[in-house]
Amino acid sequence: MRCVNSPAVIEDMIKKSRFLGFIYPCLSVDEALAYLHDLRHKHSGANHIAFSYRIRTEQGDVCRFYDAGEPSGTAGKPIYQYIEGNHLINVLVVVVRYFGGIKLGAGGLTRAYGNTAKKVIEAADITAFIELASVNFILEYKDLQHFEYQLAKYSGVIISKDFAGQVNLLVQLPTVHTDPLLALFHGQIV
Repeated sequence: MRCVNSPAVIEDMIKKSRFLGFIYPCLSVDEALAYLHDLRHKHSGANHIAFSYRIRTEQGDVCRFYDAGEPSGTAGKPIYQYIEGNHLINVLVVVVRYFGGIKLGAGGLTRAYGNTAKKVIEAADITAFIELASVNFILEYKDLQHFEYQLAKYSGVIISKDFAGQVNLLVQLPTVHTDPLLALFHGQIV
């Protein structure tokens, strides 16, 4: 799987229609909906705002595509096919269309929305997706320095520290590194 690091935008003209492609990294459906709300506000004069997203949740991957009034299967689905074909996760791709007066037909719409999605994905900064886990550790003060050294080795970061009788840490690290760190220190996956 791969993910997008930062938003990107492209513009394309196809038979006098203006197509704007947007791509956003999203960690939740609510975040994707917030981007869509913002785009609908900024592009209130657009004829169609089609989109697709695929987001990893604790219950599994959530996928959705929307044709935005275009004939069924001609806008959202072609966008989703490029998300799926590029193995993207935690992503929202939106294509905004300003109608230019020339009808494209079902095949033309499918190509236009798909090509716009393809171009914005190509313009995006994409890296390998690393699934993260949150783990809670309770340590003695004397073990903190060694723990921080080991955590850095496993590409982890401390999210929060609580100093009471012992040190209570909430850390985030790649899921593949949880078992080795749990073998060294007693912790609990949150």
